[in-house]
Amino acid sequence: MNKAKRHEIFTRFRENNLKPDTELKYQSTFELLISVLLSAQATDVSVNKATAKLYPVANTPETILALGEEGLKQYIKTIGLFNTKAKNTIATCQILIAQHGSVVPEDRAALEALPGVGRKTANVILNTAFGHPTIAVDTHIFRVSNRTGIAPGKDVLAVEKKLLKIVEDEFKVDAHHWLILHGRYTCIARKPRCGSCIIEDLCDFKKKTED
Repeated sequence: MNKAKRHEIFTRFRENNLKPDTELKYQSTFELLISVLLSAQATDVSVNKATAKLYPVANTPETILALGEEGLKQYIKTIGLFNTKAKNTIATCQILIAQHGSVVPEDRAALEALPGVGRKTANVILNTAFGHPTIAVDTHIFRVSNRTGIAPGKDVLAVEKKLLKIVEDEFKVDAHHWLILHGRYTCIARKPRCGSCIIEDLCDFKKKTED
């Protein structure tokens, strides 16, 4: 795929959704961090349902830590892997209080040092909370990048590096959200909705559908 075609793809994404954002519901950087941590191998919908009950009760490192691991589980037990996530969330709160003054750090290494926070989660926080031009590659972005030919790669890190290289600066901050939403609602896994796709004529996918 050439530069001109990629430029047109992201131009259309921008025209269709000028200010894209995560579908996780949050009101602070800390809430965003916890929601992203909870969203691993879970849907945003399931996380939002749980945090709608959790955050009015506890939405700071201190208040979540005060719940304790067992107390936190009562709020997040509907989310997959909730036992591990409760343990990691409590440990993360302890580190934020002890090492960062209860503030979520704007630093990749510090974020990735938090339990349950890997490169993808760190990228989401740096991008969504702090406006860094990072691209967090999840299953949706990996699929869209390979299927369309925008940024093919054999693994998520390869796709991330390719996207950071080929996405122009004017699109880079929002590219993460556009690609996720496109993968979630149009370029879906089993049968992409090519017939209603705004970039169908630019996409390199060979087996186009009519839907």
